[in-house]
Amino acid sequence: MAQYFAVHPTHPQQRLIRQAADIVRRGGLIAYPTDSCYALGCDRANAPGAERLRRVRGIDERHYLTLMCRDLSEIARYATVGDAQFKLLKSVTPGSYTFILRARREVPRRVTRKKTIGVRVPGHPVAQALLAEFDAPMLSATLLLPQDALPLSDAQEIRARLEHQVDLVIDAGSCGTEPSTVIDLTGEAPSVLRKGKGSLAPFAVESV
Repeated sequence: MAQYFAVHPTHPQQRLIRQAADIVRRGGLIAYPTDSCYALGCDRANAPGAERLRRVRGIDERHYLTLMCRDLSEIARYATVGDAQFKLLKSVTPGSYTFILRARREVPRRVTRKKTIGVRVPGHPVAQALLAEFDAPMLSATLLLPQDALPLSDAQEIRARLEHQVDLVIDAGSCGTEPSTVIDLTGEAPSVLRKGKGSLAPFAVESV
């Protein structure tokens, strides 16, 4: 049965954040808030955790999983970031964006798709605190279940529906149902793969 932590949405209790990070380190799968909607997360180095995440989401290896990072320097360890890309990323992170970049050669295949990787720096204080305490990126995906039209936004409902499939639910209140905007930066110009919560204004592109 999943543990349940009720945390303050802007000043999360460090004791609970520390316990949550320990659960991830021990191979746990968690549900946690981001600045777009709730997400599932696990240790990026934990292959069974990634398999559990995909099973809960009902997705296969063709679907991107996102590497949740603390900052741009952490992104640069896993993805190739040119000067123009860095300038653009710096202007919109942290925020409700997922970026598709070229993956570095040493990145595990379970994190990549066609030699590219999805990366994100979330703006939610709880997600930021968790990543800082975990001291590494987490593999993540929007908490959208196969039978649902929208991501889950209520932590009590998440607990009721996934109490035997995740190890922890972090409740920081509702954070909405609109997922992040997905921007592909692998080409000559930014390309919108999904219009979500993040504004397109900084990219001089139109929605798909």
